[in-house]
Amino acid sequence: MNIIQLCPETIAILFFTGLLAGFVDSIAGGGGLITLPVLLSVGLPPQAALGTNKLQGTFGTLSAAYNFIHKGEADLKKSSTGILFTFIGAAMGSFTIQLLDPGFIRHLVPVLLFIVLAYTMFSPRLGYENQEPKMAQNLFFIVFGLGLGFYDGFFGPGTGSFWTSGVCIFLGYNMIKAAGITRIMNFTSNIAALSFFIIGKNVSWTAGIWMAAGQVIGARIGSDMAIKKGAGFIRPIFMTVAALTIIRLFYKS
Repeated sequence: MNIIQLCPETIAILFFTGLLAGFVDSIAGGGGLITLPVLLSVGLPPQAALGTNKLQGTFGTLSAAYNFIHKGEADLKKSSTGILFTFIGAAMGSFTIQLLDPGFIRHLVPVLLFIVLAYTMFSPRLGYENQEPKMAQNLFFIVFGLGLGFYDGFFGPGTGSFWTSGVCIFLGYNMIKAAGITRIMNFTSNIAALSFFIIGKNVSWTAGIWMAAGQVIGARIGSDMAIKKGAGFIRPIFMTVAALTIIRLFYKS
């Protein structure tokens, strides 16, 4: 188990980082872009930082998912197939990451995210209203659940963007409902991955809980704003997060 000593200043940084990340993540994903560098900066080794990131992220996605479900913008029962296959995929991915280096996938993800960003930019009405689905819901959840679940457990950056765009494009949902489904699936992959990081003793509970406290508050505020303001509010944040993720991954490649 990774234990680090935290001074009051570091605790404050972790809390407010979690709050900001929870806010952003509940709207458009990408919270890991904010939290992971901070966890590394407080002295956690990479595997422990990844595991601790899953711990704090689990609280944020649970808070946001509950809010979307409670306000009728996401349906847990209709998402059950996605939950099952996302859990399976994430468990496989988180087991694999503790054995392998994810370096090879870093070069592919920015390209895929760029395609998602370009498609969104050239589809100005995407996410504003429901459209005809291009894929059967169960098939979508099986394919995307296994694929994005594995990816989130194995590497992670951009998962929320892939889920949101996939739900809008292939299931035809508006961005509010897509954000709700994304949070449910993010929570599922987080809890699955977290289980394996705990087994591998790659979680710092102290750092994770302080950051999680901020996550819960930020996720509630962000999901409330997403539900109230709709696609006009979600879309620019979604595109900004996707662009920043591309830049970060290209910079690290």
